[in-house]
Amino acid sequence: MNVDNGYFDDAPDRRGSNSYKWDIDAPVDVIPLWVADMDFRVAPPIIEALESRVKHGIFGYTHVPARYYQAVEHWFSRRHGWTINGNHIIYTIGVVPAISAILKAVCIPGDKVIVQTPAYNCFFSSIRNNECELAANPLIRHTDGTYSIDFDGLEQLAADPRAKVMILCNPHNPTGRVWTEDELRRIARICFDNNVLVLSDEIHCELVYPGYKYIPFASLGEEYAAKSVSCISASKAFNIAGLQIANIVADDDNLRARIDKAININEVCDVNPFGVAATIAAYDRSEPWLEALVDYLDQNRKMTVAFFRDKLPAYPVTDPEATYLLWIDCRATGLKSAEIIDILEKEARVLLSPGEIYHGEGYIRLNMACPNARLTEALRRMQPVLARLVN
Repeated sequence: MNVDNGYFDDAPDRRGSNSYKWDIDAPVDVIPLWVADMDFRVAPPIIEALESRVKHGIFGYTHVPARYYQAVEHWFSRRHGWTINGNHIIYTIGVVPAISAILKAVCIPGDKVIVQTPAYNCFFSSIRNNECELAANPLIRHTDGTYSIDFDGLEQLAADPRAKVMILCNPHNPTGRVWTEDELRRIARICFDNNVLVLSDEIHCELVYPGYKYIPFASLGEEYAAKSVSCISASKAFNIAGLQIANIVADDDNLRARIDKAININEVCDVNPFGVAATIAAYDRSEPWLEALVDYLDQNRKMTVAFFRDKLPAYPVTDPEATYLLWIDCRATGLKSAEIIDILEKEARVLLSPGEIYHGEGYIRLNMACPNARLTEALRRMQPVLARLVN
């Protein structure tokens, strides 16, 4: 499979396709850089697998075959040194339903769930929906825009008897941090010493830039695997989120049984045939496409970070180590995130995500996963508007 920049430059028109990202109540000239999916056509092997499945013509209830589990096992073993036992996998319709089911399995109303903020907004809704309480441990932002973990704060929160779970985002959305082995081991020691389960959302794990290394939390040793639960999916890296399939990996038999029960209580235990076919094709035959994708995203990342640093220095950005998301500090404007988003949509015709939904008031999040020409145009539109807000 030969994939070059042209494959990603030639993106289909998504308007009129019932796209959550594009078919929005906004003028047709608005460029949406908000929802975290990509504007790129998926890998050819995935398209071929789906076309083959469609030709069969029957789409009834789906049995997940042994080949599916083998694809997951081989991928993570070969690329990341993580030996997954297929018998420890519970499939479900997405990482967010997985997180909600895990919280249902291990928490009771009133329990606390630790989250390092800013963080993916659905973490907060999952916590609320399970009648638990958020225990926020804000990341430390440094003057160069990088982030690190407040381990003292984490220790204090974990010591609370009501703290039952820590949701770890590895790599982290929205800051783009790829946690190091030392950081992961320090998190583990604090959580394990306080009987806090580590729930690791690793959906962005394949979108890591050169010079950084994703380490699966559960790969660090038997204790790490036994005292954690990992959520993984091909959906983010291979742009198949709409096919709704993800995996929970839980080594502890008792914990896995409780999660499986919660998955069934929540009625998110059945997946569709297209998600199964696409996942197998992604892991078995689409690695060259993924490597080309990460290279293309890296070019977009470098361009966008340089743009803000050269053209809009009043808006410090966090140069992401992973993900295709850019976290932008807009506090110099004195405006709320939602106000900035509204101004950009109306005046620049660009739609981004407000930082307040991630517990990052004063920040905005930009999705860089689109053709370079489209991203360049969006930045061109944004520059005079953002410049005016600080002058």
